[in-house]
Amino acid sequence: MIPFNDILLFALAALVLVISPGPNMIYLISRSITQGKKAGLISLIGVICGFVFHIIMVSFGLTAVLFAIPFAYSLLKALGVFYLLYLAYQAIKPNSKNIYETNTDLPHDKPKKLFTIGFLTNVLNPKVAVFYLSFFPQFIKPEYGSIMTQSLQLGSTQIFVSFSINFFIVLTASKAALFFDKNPSWVKAQKWFMASVLTGLAIKMAISKAK
Repeated sequence: MIPFNDILLFALAALVLVISPGPNMIYLISRSITQGKKAGLISLIGVICGFVFHIIMVSFGLTAVLFAIPFAYSLLKALGVFYLLYLAYQAIKPNSKNIYETNTDLPHDKPKKLFTIGFLTNVLNPKVAVFYLSFFPQFIKPEYGSIMTQSLQLGSTQIFVSFSINFFIVLTASKAALFFDKNPSWVKAQKWFMASVLTGLAIKMAISKAK
């Protein structure tokens, strides 16, 4: 078993991952605001299952194989970069809506669709795969016992942190929306801030190299 102090350090790294703006956060906020907390929670379950997928990939070494193949890594990275830039454009395009703005005219997706989009949004997020591939080896050591057990221990910790933070986001999304409704001057600033962060993430991803 991994020492408790190492688990706490890993949990801190997982916290940094989950609070950084990204596709998962944007999707959960948008669904929670437009369709309510129940839809947000269903979407969150899909996102968490996406984490489980990544954990299984890492545990069996498939992610390492993927990133060891230059073409596969480059393709995944390119898709991630274009997706982030697309989200950045959506944030600031003319007449675009802020992710915290409610729109009751949007059609309500069925639970299956909410779950599926949440799952795919996470599975296709290269940042998550890179996180697992980069951090797991730093905490897994042969002297701690079974490699598989250690991987599952780290994975469970990451899922707990992610679920806790995202659950809070789902529950408070509506309150955040009310704040922006009462403070319209913040809406434009939030849009450009979000676009800047997403663009920054895209640039960072584009110049990163496979290890």
